[in-house]
Amino acid sequence: MRPFGIRATQFSALVMLSLRGALTIGELAQSLGLERTTLTRNLELIEAKGWVKIKVGDDARSRVVSVTPKGRAAVTAAFGAWHEAQGAALSEIGSSGAKAIRALSHASLG
Repeated sequence: MRPFGIRATQFSALVMLSLRGALTIGELAQSLGLERTTLTRNLELIEAKGWVKIKVGDDARSRVVSVTPKGRAAVTAAFGAWHEAQGAALSEIGSSGAKAIRALSHASLG
């Protein structure tokens, strides 16, 4: 996904925001299974590219993140590369490996 200037974690955040709408940084971090500080660093990078907008939430301490039209365009442009990478990974680890990774992911989020 390097040719599109986007990292996998950034892509995941943009997709999540595109699907679910605006979320607080805490909600987004929990949904992605990321630490808030890690997510905040990634959001700063994609905010600088104009892919997300971060504004103050209902509580002055919270921040709400939303994807911009430019961010949606970045997801659309990079989707083919993401899909290709998923297919390559699946062919390397096989369906049982993919199932094990999904189980580990669900266990860590639960």
